[in-house]
Amino acid sequence: MSDNAAVISAQNLVKQFGQVRALDNLNLTIAPGEVHGYLGPNGAGKSTTMRVLLGLLRPDSGTIRLFGRDPWRDAVELHKRLAYVPGDVELWPNLTGGEVIDMFLRLRGSYNRTRRDQLIERFDLDPRKKTRTYSKGNRQKVALISALAADVDLLLLDEPTAGLDPLMEVVFQEVITEAKVQGRSVLLSSHILAQVEALSDRISIIRAGHIVESGTLSQLRHMTRTTIEVETAQTAEGLKDRPGVHHLRAEGERTVFEVDGERVQDVMHQLAPLGIRSIVAHPPTLEQLLMRHYGDDLSTRGVSESTTKKAS
Repeated sequence: MSDNAAVISAQNLVKQFGQVRALDNLNLTIAPGEVHGYLGPNGAGKSTTMRVLLGLLRPDSGTIRLFGRDPWRDAVELHKRLAYVPGDVELWPNLTGGEVIDMFLRLRGSYNRTRRDQLIERFDLDPRKKTRTYSKGNRQKVALISALAADVDLLLLDEPTAGLDPLMEVVFQEVITEAKVQGRSVLLSSHILAQVEALSDRISIIRAGHIVESGTLSQLRHMTRTTIEVETAQTAEGLKDRPGVHHLRAEGERTVFEVDGERVQDVMHQLAPLGIRSIVAHPPTLEQLLMRHYGDDLSTRGVSESTTKKAS
């Protein structure tokens, strides 16, 4: 993909706060109509990236373009084409939720009132209540409705579902899928692996201000190992010498181990003759994935030692 056609194009971005490099030669490209998952632990640099994209921070070096323009110099014009949802929303306490939503939308000019009302209903928000009475989840709903009802080309979402219950998480996934169908681009910053997997066309993983892996889900499958917990009539300890099996722990009839994705079928064949009584398999958490692949060997992936310091 040509950077000229990209909605977001960041090249070798550096942003330093004192001795800490919050962004360290960060490269990120997002295509029109793409939902791009932006994964990383807290403090990895996700929010700093968002602030640079919003024109709130100026990078120390590197280049950044939104729709071909510089967000630092052209913030006013660019903000007409984007909407932002932070992970911790503060609202005017004496206004109702509906008044806040309408104020945000009027600031943008014309908007679809029907769409606004539909989103309020889908997110189960009472717009008549003062925002000072709202829970964290309801404050997030106000920000999400304001962003999703706006006629914009780019959604910048920084931990947007913080405080939402599981039912509202499902609604969020539905409306983001609809936004993609409408041709909007989305940068979804999150530490929730399952959410990003469900929505994203491509994923970038950031660690200490540097993109350590980027690609489609299928391209990143090589990173994942499945954790298997199995009870068998005969001991499964012999599996520890099989290719692709890691960290096997046998406790009587119960065995727990990790297996590389491409080796799962082979391991299932090996388990069958042992008399399987119960079996549970689950994917790795994001934290496990990051530590497994980048915990001690960032230098082998071209990341300088200084980036192992915690970023903001």
